[in-house]
Amino acid sequence: MVEGILWRLRTGAPWRDLPERYGPWKTVYTRFRRWQQGGVWARALAALQADADARGDLDWSLHFLDGTTIRAHPHAAGAKKGGPIKPSAGARAASAPSSICARNEAANRSAGR
Repeated sequence: MVEGILWRLRTGAPWRDLPERYGPWKTVYTRFRRWQQGGVWARALAALQADADARGDLDWSLHFLDGTTIRAHPHAAGAKKGGPIKPSAGARAASAPSSICARNEAANRSAGR
């Protein structure tokens, strides 16, 4: 069961793609969720950290933060301060106009009027 959970977390594959050798994917997923909601994983991590710390294997002066999961304020990305935040050209091109007037303006622009 634990090997199946670790395989899924390591590969990032969908639960349904769990190899048969780990058992039915629904059973493994259900156990994982139950343990997650019950705090089993947090307690296991805390116990492992405490053991490693007691042995002197942890360097608490090192800390890492994965910035790919943190949304930055638009000003942090170089946007002009004080002005309205405009969507990028790609975002404008990909999204359909939201009103009839905007659709007519877009049609006029594309027709060269």
